[in-house]
Amino acid sequence: MHDLSLPGDPADDVGRGAPLSLGGRAFLRFAAQLGFHGLQLGPQGETTPYDPSPYDATLFGRNTASIALGPLVDQGLLLEHELAAAVAARPRGALSRAAHAEAEAAVGEALARAWERARGDRGVQDRLRRFAERSAAWLERSEMHAVLEAVHGGAEWRSWPEPDRSLLSSAPPQVASARLAELRSAHAEAIALYRFGQMLAHEQHQAFRAEARSQGVLLFGDLQIGIAFRDLWSYGGLLAPGLRMGAPPSRTNPEGQPWGYGVLDPDLYGTRASPGPALAFVQSRARKLLDEFDGIRVDHPHGLIDPWVYAADDPDPLGAVQRGGRLFSSPDRPALSRFAIARASQLDPAQPLHADGRVRELTDAQVERYATLFDALVEAVRAAGRGPDDIVPEVLSTQPYPVQRVLARHGLGRFRVTQKAALRDALDVYRAENARPEDWIMVGTHDTEPIWQVAERWSLQGTAAEHAAALAARLIPDDGARAGWAQRVLASPGALARAQLADLFVGPAANVMIFFADLLGSREIYNRPGTIAPENWSMRIPPDFADAWERASREGRALDLPSALATAIRARGPAFAGAQAALLAALDQHARAPADP
Repeated sequence: MHDLSLPGDPADDVGRGAPLSLGGRAFLRFAAQLGFHGLQLGPQGETTPYDPSPYDATLFGRNTASIALGPLVDQGLLLEHELAAAVAARPRGALSRAAHAEAEAAVGEALARAWERARGDRGVQDRLRRFAERSAAWLERSEMHAVLEAVHGGAEWRSWPEPDRSLLSSAPPQVASARLAELRSAHAEAIALYRFGQMLAHEQHQAFRAEARSQGVLLFGDLQIGIAFRDLWSYGGLLAPGLRMGAPPSRTNPEGQPWGYGVLDPDLYGTRASPGPALAFVQSRARKLLDEFDGIRVDHPHGLIDPWVYAADDPDPLGAVQRGGRLFSSPDRPALSRFAIARASQLDPAQPLHADGRVRELTDAQVERYATLFDALVEAVRAAGRGPDDIVPEVLSTQPYPVQRVLARHGLGRFRVTQKAALRDALDVYRAENARPEDWIMVGTHDTEPIWQVAERWSLQGTAAEHAAALAARLIPDDGARAGWAQRVLASPGALARAQLADLFVGPAANVMIFFADLLGSREIYNRPGTIAPENWSMRIPPDFADAWERASREGRALDLPSALATAIRARGPAFAGAQAALLAALDQHARAPADP
């Protein structure tokens, strides 16, 4: 789940989820009590007023709208009546749909008041100095962007005059040095306030992480593949000129998606022994995440291994992405051939450019070249005392051969999103039985419909019988009982959804991930991919979520873990179930959901 969706408590909520708020901590306790041992958060950077997508957020600076105001009162930085005023200004409906702009304004005003009190506090100033010193590598870039954005009236950096537009990318060093010194002098107060907000956001995250650990819950961060537009000002010099990254056509997205993300320049990779600036950039991102989290979800690892790229200057982005190619696997494309690792003789010309099997063979030396950036990530994980098991690679419907080979080097799997399974294709990647132990399995993600809505759609479309039959083959070990069970499941979309969730635990995938909407029985869509709109990326967990989940799970309208686990154990057959008799008895005792059909 993502910060913005965390539930609010009417006593301290200003219109957007915040991990260390009363509601955020209540949800953490709820997840721990249910038995979850990990919480996957989304990217936590600053977003723009027009696009609240966490995947277009800044890579290093945190979103101060995720700061909970209650702890500032506890620290003496904010007064009770100031918190009450911020809460009273919360827009109507913001406890169910995030009010991003209003929450950001409320927190910004609270931070300004808190800073007035913090100026003379030696303890706070010492903390701020230490934070600025250890964060200098990214903080100075972020604060300069914030200052210049204010100087230029909120305009985006592409419209700024020189030298500001290219201050950290291509401006002459003497010019850049003089301008930066001028800005630091003229806007020292704004810089100090910015640093103060970032310090509090980072401190609150560490406090939330400590509370998670006390509950036995690990926190996973999200290494998004896109470089936020704000970060392009700071790091644009690391990008390959004229190229953008997107998603190629695929089974689940036939048109492709022109994301518009920058592509790190291979000429700036360097080597692991002597990292170039692009490789160092990836390492710095990984180190920061590993300082803050217990594991990492790697968003679209293809972008680190063999990104799908297209021409940045094409006036038709959708057409351009459809005419694109893989950066390191296109020796036959003049615009990309100089980057090619795969040779023409290693391609299958009968396969489409985006097909997983387009590259059919590679030497170990070639795989190592494809793995340059991903290996740097793995090395950072190991240096932090973790292992590859702490990496969650988001590989969805497409897994090109180079990506497969790189992940296999580290024993890493892929995502299996079972609601998308093609039931008439025995080899489909989303079928649960085709998973491997190292894979991550789930019914849906933040980009899909909740399973409860999906099951209703299957019933309306007349495809529910196929799904019930497929689930019966997985969940009912007695061949003779399957047809009757499937027929009974057809009578209830809720029973079909519960069976789909129970199927996650049968195996062979050893890692199960549940999106919060699927856990709670929601029928609302959190994100419609490719959509920029106020209602997108705004769905929140309601304040009464625990009671609502209790009612829904008893009525079979939300995930009941004891019931799902008991179903999965029995699905393994009488011998396995008999060996787990004591566990089954305990699960049955705690089950809330209606008995299996």
